[in-house]
Amino acid sequence: MTSASPTQIEINLTAAIVTVEEKTPLVLVTRTGTDEGLPSGPFDPRTHRTLDIGLRGWVQDQTALGIGYVEQLYTFGDRGRHMRPGDTGPHIVSVGYLALTRTPDEAWRREDSGAAFEPWYDFFPWEDFRAGPPAHLATVKMLLSEWAVEKTSEPVKQGGSRLERLHFAFGDVWDEEKVLDRYELMYEAGLVEEARRDGRDAALKRDQLPKLGRAMRFDHRRILATAMGRLRSKLKYRPVVFELMPEEFTLTELQRTVEAVSGRHLHKQNFRRLVETANLVEPTGATSVTTGGRPAQLFRFRREVVAERPAAGLRLGSRG
Repeated sequence: MTSASPTQIEINLTAAIVTVEEKTPLVLVTRTGTDEGLPSGPFDPRTHRTLDIGLRGWVQDQTALGIGYVEQLYTFGDRGRHMRPGDTGPHIVSVGYLALTRTPDEAWRREDSGAAFEPWYDFFPWEDFRAGPPAHLATVKMLLSEWAVEKTSEPVKQGGSRLERLHFAFGDVWDEEKVLDRYELMYEAGLVEEARRDGRDAALKRDQLPKLGRAMRFDHRRILATAMGRLRSKLKYRPVVFELMPEEFTLTELQRTVEAVSGRHLHKQNFRRLVETANLVEPTGATSVTTGGRPAQLFRFRREVVAERPAAGLRLGSRG
């Protein structure tokens, strides 16, 4: 009896590389024709001593872009992630990362890279509450409510019934960290293009899918959702927002960056009181005259705060 040949496995490193330009959170996107996704590169154990070194290496090679903060998110290895009918290639296991960088100038991008920074709310338009409830949200909730009450013989998943999971992800009190929970419900209900592409029955039986954000190759939108939720969570207990800021900034610029990432509008005086209480910044003694009004005081990140306490972040509280 001949034993089956072992399945070949390759490790890929996929990164959500995030920056903020003025009021817009951006993520680095690569294109092949009309196909969009996050930048990815192989891990080569012969030349990369660690996964992080491998990630930084191919990002630098492909884009000449320097990244600062890097955090591993999750390992995505479900069968069929990269498979096509008749595909006999190796199984791809992708290690997802969140990486932060300050707004780069145009010199970073290689002409042949096919990479560009794009607004992350183009991919998740229902996640931006800065100007009130997003236009897409009512449609999403209506379609998910219809799906949740459909009769089904499927077993109850971890996290509860469809209705329980819907309330958890889209409840009356909006939790901005649950980006992945919301996207996965929409995928399961067949509301996003990736579900149709992957042959999900819920999507195939719909005559037409709603236009709910730009699709991404493979499960890259799921990886981006994981990165968004992680970064929104980190804002509250780690000073990661300063990885997105210039060396000197106004408090208005800091507030706009936090609002851009969290998708929430923040009260100006409450935000400034929160920053002062957290003791995260210190004045530089200089002012900015680019604000259009009277000169604004410039601040810098007070790095000593990291050694002073373990949870040095902005505790924003819940959005009702």
